[in-house]
Amino acid sequence: MTQTLSSTRPTQITEIVLPGLVEPSGLQIQQRTLAAPAAGQVLVQVEASGVSFAEQGMRRGRYPGQPKFPFVPGYDLVGTVREIGTGVDSALIGTRVAVATKTGGWATHALVDAADLVAVPASVDAAEAETVIVNGITAWQMLYGSARAKPGQTILVHGANGGVGNVLVQLARHAGIRVIGTASPRHHAALRELGVEPLDYNAPDLTAQVRRLAPGGVDAAFDHLGLESARRSFGLLARGGTLVVYGMAADLNEAGSMLPMFLKMVGQIIAWTALPNHRRASFYDFWSGKTISPKRFRQRQHEALSRVLDLLAQGVIQPYIAARFPLSEVRQAMELAESRTVMGKVVLIP
Repeated sequence: MTQTLSSTRPTQITEIVLPGLVEPSGLQIQQRTLAAPAAGQVLVQVEASGVSFAEQGMRRGRYPGQPKFPFVPGYDLVGTVREIGTGVDSALIGTRVAVATKTGGWATHALVDAADLVAVPASVDAAEAETVIVNGITAWQMLYGSARAKPGQTILVHGANGGVGNVLVQLARHAGIRVIGTASPRHHAALRELGVEPLDYNAPDLTAQVRRLAPGGVDAAFDHLGLESARRSFGLLARGGTLVVYGMAADLNEAGSMLPMFLKMVGQIIAWTALPNHRRASFYDFWSGKTISPKRFRQRQHEALSRVLDLLAQGVIQPYIAARFPLSEVRQAMELAESRTVMGKVVLIP
């Protein structure tokens, strides 16, 4: 038995389908019959879903663990619970929630597991909350879990203007951590307003510039660019410092599987950590632990997201929305996100 918010239940949903290896213009808009939520599931009316690096990788068939084509992209979403399946608390009906989905968010409605939901403060706009779901969880867990950063330390954040980067630098500055951030010069003024010391990531003497700002090295570096950049970042660590790798953006447009590059990265991280160099490195995986210990995985995710959403509601973290697009303009949204010319997140508003 299911319960709904009202007697007028939609029978059709609109969604964006990624049919295969296509350009943004190849994304398809389709309608299909709406299924009822199964036991333990809820039906969420989607109010916002983001365009992230993950979808850019999936479009090229280069995101690890992506499903077979065709499928509906959408790594996370914010929406209101409209219907529940058996075994779900009826109090959830009408509640605004956030959830990391990996796929399925680019739609007017989505079926998700009730156990994955996190309540969104009533004062927070749906699109604003969307900017800190995966980005906020990632930033929080890397800063406090992977790097174990502390007040008074200095960190290096590559891509400080990006979705993860701008949340990460705000969390760090709020905690009293000094931030050196790399980005295109067009974003330097905005980063200075956040308390970041910005550097041009394309500067040929970037390493020397970081060393001038942090002669003793940085206590942590957060790098999503690739193996070459990770090697440079590791060399900039202070004694006892930590490198956190969370992507390989520089390899996104290469041909073939990303597995060889990923294995090289993992091998390098293992070697760094094994050597007696008084520094360590790790690869952050958003979905790590979900299969082995789903209950613990959810606890960690919920704790991180709840804390970031609270900081957003308090005005401690500012949401950076690069642009808002309806589902019908998904091509333009994808192209803007892939241009890497904007600060913050491109958001779809079904």
